[in-house]
Amino acid sequence: MCGICGIIDFSGSGLPRQDALRAMANAMSHRGPDADGFFMDGPAALGHRRLSILDLSDSANQPLTDVSGRYTIVFNGELYNFREVKARLQQYPFQTQGDTEVVLAAFAAWGTACVVQFRGMFAFAVWDHQEGKLWLCRDRMGVKPLYYHQEGDRFIFASEVRALLASGLVRPQLDRKAMYDYLSFQSFSQPRAPIEDVRQLSAGSWMQVCQGSSSEDIYWTPGSEALAFDYKDAAGVRSRIRSLLRDAVEQRLVSDVPVGAFLSGGIDSSVVVGMMAEVSAERPVTFNVSFSEKDFDESSYARLVADRFHTRHETLLMAPEDFLGLLNEALDAMDTPSADGPNTYSVSKAIRQAGIKVALSGVGGDELFAGYPFFLTWHRMARYRRLFQATSAIRLPLATWIERTSSSKLQRLASILSATRLEIAQVYPAFRRILPEPLIAALTTEPGGVTSLEEGLAQAMPRLERLPLLGQVSAAEYAGYTQHTLLKDTDQMSMAVSLEIREPFFDHALVDFMMHVPDDLRYPVYPKSLLVESVRPLLPDDIVHRRKQGFLFPWKHWMRGPLRGFCAERIQRHAERPFIRGHALSAYWQRFLREDPAVRWQELWQFVVLEHWMQKNGVQ
Repeated sequence: MCGICGIIDFSGSGLPRQDALRAMANAMSHRGPDADGFFMDGPAALGHRRLSILDLSDSANQPLTDVSGRYTIVFNGELYNFREVKARLQQYPFQTQGDTEVVLAAFAAWGTACVVQFRGMFAFAVWDHQEGKLWLCRDRMGVKPLYYHQEGDRFIFASEVRALLASGLVRPQLDRKAMYDYLSFQSFSQPRAPIEDVRQLSAGSWMQVCQGSSSEDIYWTPGSEALAFDYKDAAGVRSRIRSLLRDAVEQRLVSDVPVGAFLSGGIDSSVVVGMMAEVSAERPVTFNVSFSEKDFDESSYARLVADRFHTRHETLLMAPEDFLGLLNEALDAMDTPSADGPNTYSVSKAIRQAGIKVALSGVGGDELFAGYPFFLTWHRMARYRRLFQATSAIRLPLATWIERTSSSKLQRLASILSATRLEIAQVYPAFRRILPEPLIAALTTEPGGVTSLEEGLAQAMPRLERLPLLGQVSAAEYAGYTQHTLLKDTDQMSMAVSLEIREPFFDHALVDFMMHVPDDLRYPVYPKSLLVESVRPLLPDDIVHRRKQGFLFPWKHWMRGPLRGFCAERIQRHAERPFIRGHALSAYWQRFLREDPAVRWQELWQFVVLEHWMQKNGVQ
């Protein structure tokens, strides 16, 4: 797990790249505190920051050049099946014991076709000295980030936006169109990024850059092809899920440093820990972040699971005051603005301070096994498609009337009622919206339009329509909240404290299989019943059927109490921005302070986070 960066200058201008490259790498020192490395050859300059996980020796430091001298790589991530891939490359004289050289040798042997052989999370760049080309590649699920900026004959890339800004070669100007995505869905959606003229390489794609041209191709999309499997065989489906999940956990234990696990006491994290106990000869090391408020504390369930699987368990106690004390630090750590990131930061920091570099997480179980309410909502709605289409004469006037209300919740309902068709591409974005379009128009000068998520889902509809109803929701989740908020926050906030998180539920083989599971099998007759039945008797009944508690930080009370001054200062500064309707935003803040039930804390928190990030990074 690392940070990568590079400057490719085909102009021959003699750009002073060394200082810029070091500044880029230093801006990502948290991603790789163990070593750094730099490479310069002709138009190419590559940089790397290393967090040592596999092959801890200096010989595995990067950038790394293959034995022929033709290819040089910088690699971020982990290739879980690197030993299997290595076995297919017997003609290559390997000099290291890690995965980076395997990726490099595979690329030298098979070109971009190598990526279909990989199971892991990764973003890497390979410079071809012979052809004068740069190749970039990103993992299927988009776990590892990769941003780039292209201007004339100069191409710059990095794992983080802040590294691009640190180069001094990218103008720190907010991308206004991308901001519309952020205000709508609390994160910046690919291919856009927060900075103007910066783009994200799409998940599951590779890119070729050479003098005068560049091209990008997608090599994988979730559920794009039906698998040769008898999905009518319920027992066979459950057996296959267990096998795939067990394999995903086992592969993610590959490491030359100890691997721990988050253990909340919920179904997903308990399954991961149970599988760890099955496949490893070592006792799992587990961590539970416990809260002092007994009404929300789940540590007793985590202890129950830890005892069942004989883990070496540690409970890390956290009070709300501890979280508040970390808030400014968490916001400073954000590479891109996210309204949800501080939660992940606080938990990640507690785990890292306990001495762990790598931890498995149960994140992703909800997306695969219909854990969110919208799965059931969509399943019910889709059964009434014909009725929906037949009531347009009633729906459209009603939607217009509702849009005039001051409630953002009702405005989101209006966007569903005004949909031309009852399909996942139109309904899912309305479900996930934080700020509805009328409210964005009232608070900002942004013209609105189609978001990246809506655009992407519309293009994907021919593929999505072939999936079962619950599979459509999973696919939409991966295209939306999962990829742009959940995975991004997991990466940026854990790497801010030099912690690598691995997510077995986001294994692409498991995801591909689950996309085509019929609704009658996946439908949760009790929470995530298909998952529970697939791993039975792994989990105790007390875990499966307990009342889910969870801890929700009291943001609305904090924002009116201990965080009031913090938020008010940033709201005031943001109100002075030229793209904000300052009076309207200030008035909306006052309505929140007066406890107007139509104003949700999340809507204002997004502006607070965005302003903090812009100030921190000098973005105009």
